Amino acid sequence: MFDQNVLNIDCETELEKISQAMQSAVFTTLKRKGLVVAISGGVDSSVTAALAVKALGKDRVFGLLLPEVDSSGESVDLGRTIAEFLKIDYRIEDIGPALEAIGCYRWRDEAIRSIFPDYGEGWKNKIIISQNLLDSNRINFFKLVVQSPDGSQQEKRLPLQAYLQIVAATNFKQRIRKTMEYFHADRLNFAVSGTPNRLEYDQGFFVKNGDGSADVKPIAHLYKTQVYAFARYLGLPKEICDSMPTTDTYSLPQGQDEFYFVLPYDKMDLALYAFNHQVAAKDAASALRLFPDQVQRVYDDIQTKRRTTQYLHRRPILLGDVPEVQF
Repeated sequence: MFDQNVLNIDCETELEKISQAMQSAVFTTLKRKGLVVAISGGVDSSVTAALAVKALGKDRVFGLLLPEVDSSGESVDLGRTIAEFLKIDYRIEDIGPALEAIGCYRWRDEAIRSIFPDYGEGWKNKIIISQNLLDSNRINFFKLVVQSPDGSQQEKRLPLQAYLQIVAATNFKQRIRKTMEYFHADRLNFAVSGTPNRLEYDQGFFVKNGDGSADVKPIAHLYKTQVYAFARYLGLPKEICDSMPTTDTYSLPQGQDEFYFVLPYDKMDLALYAFNHQVAAKDAASALRLFPDQVQRVYDDIQTKRRTTQYLHRRPILLGDVPEVQF
């Protein structure tokens, strides 16, 4: 019977495989002395840092905590917790001033005020996707949620241009973070580690030349459920193992399933596994606690995301041959 157990993983065997592959990638292929890992406080970056320590040793792993104006204070606390738990050297770099200087907040707020003219200092925001799997006639669209200083919330449908501008502005955050990662990597002669899990990597849930940029991606083949299993296997602090996935990008709390995925990560993992292994919608329905037609709509959404995010995975396109440089 198809159920959650298909995602079970032999962590001991997988740890050995990842460790050997990481050593080969960093020392032999990339010819670097260690890895820089940006630690958000979430389970993906925490497990990535822990795997790097297991493979390379704590002195060859450098952690970066990169908060900004909209970051949750909890993410910094959790990031510091995991860095100190792993006994790695780490640094906190506030990227807020850089984002302010580059116009991140100004461009974002300009787009928000085109919908909510009163939006200003002390207000908070997030983007959510409007969707309902139970409705076969649903139309997905994005909504902007704002919260005034008195705590009251409003939401409106996002016009395309405002949506694009808000997302483009917030993408600065991932790209500035990556700039900081590569600065420290160059300074230390280290490589940069990415932290996407399989769900994020497969479905294009990353920013091109932002968090999508890295020299090595140790957990891109692991489903999020398996990453949590690794966190427990590696004995990471309980608050890391129990943390729920968030984007930590907008000033209002935002779950990944609010913004991008159509299901919570555990069900989305199972649906992606089923789709990848040609499990019929009717056979996956029971495990997902959905009707077969709903599972089919999830499958369709997986295909749509793969198609529409191909651009994020593409290398630069050369318009002429350079046969001497091939990788």
